[in-house]
Amino acid sequence: MKQMRTRTGFRTIVYLFTLIVLVYVFVFMGTPYIVYQPGSASEVAPMIKVENGDDDEKGTFMMTTVSASYANVALLVASAFNSNAEVVPKETRLGEKSEEEYAAVQVFNMDSSQSYAVQAAYHAADIPYKNEPDYLFVYSVPAEGNRVQFQPGDIILSVAGSKMADSNALTSLLSTKNIGDKVSVTLLRSGKKLTEEVQLIEVKDSEDAAGRPGLGVIIAAIQKVEAQEAGKEVTFVDTNVGGPSAGLMFTMEIYSQLTPGDLTKGYRIAGTGAIDPEGIVGPIGGVKHKIVAADGEKAEIFFVPAKNYEEAKAKADKIGTAMKLVPVSTLTEALDYLKSLPVKP
Repeated sequence: MKQMRTRTGFRTIVYLFTLIVLVYVFVFMGTPYIVYQPGSASEVAPMIKVENGDDDEKGTFMMTTVSASYANVALLVASAFNSNAEVVPKETRLGEKSEEEYAAVQVFNMDSSQSYAVQAAYHAADIPYKNEPDYLFVYSVPAEGNRVQFQPGDIILSVAGSKMADSNALTSLLSTKNIGDKVSVTLLRSGKKLTEEVQLIEVKDSEDAAGRPGLGVIIAAIQKVEAQEAGKEVTFVDTNVGGPSAGLMFTMEIYSQLTPGDLTKGYRIAGTGAIDPEGIVGPIGGVKHKIVAADGEKAEIFFVPAKNYEEAKAKADKIGTAMKLVPVSTLTEALDYLKSLPVKP
């Protein structure tokens, strides 16, 4: 009897151990893959505030996203049975960047796309504007840089007590310092302000250039767009997404509010596409997943960059959507299409 109890107890331990190992392997153990799936199709109007804007819209503009998940074994197995899932190696997404650096790049690209969207909308609406330096963004931190004090995605608020809005101001300030000096740097990280004592390191603009003192980070400057016509300022609420692909839809919503009338004409309008200040629409990735997301939210019209049209149409045909796909290369083409539409009954 005692021997049987011992065997039963041993089997229980083995079963529990096996279960723990299986749970770890399927749920917690990472893999070198990423799974892309359809994300969301979200209204952009709540994300944008236009001073004195005409926001009486019967329809809606929607930005579309792709869901990207670093895959565990369970997700890989589930993806095998999901016709809308796409499994790719991590390096195709990250390249030589870390996950943190990639996330920071996406935040920077979104901030830039918002700035470009405002400029493109002002340009199309004939509203004069100017660009002003806003803040410095930490793009990445090299291996030889100050990785203890900085993280990708940090916003540099001030250095040695002076506000830093552009890289020229930073270069000018650091030119008065020496390599090895310490400076106080105030940062904004994940919405929280903190101050770090940073030792300046040697940086070179090229292999043959003389060394100069630097913070040991790679930075990018974010600009603020200001209307030079009173009562036309545009601000963004937190969009909680990354990348540049919402640029076109942001621009159309801003333009609609800056100008009289309802540009949506009562339709549910989704789309994707990068934008530049002149209104040129650039191609993006993941368009087939965005088609599925927009169809799921009953979009009637989908604006797609001309260079992504064939991929988008193939997916639209495959899922049998009734959405009208409209390929565009410029903001003007998108606006002209909407202006020519009859108002939806």
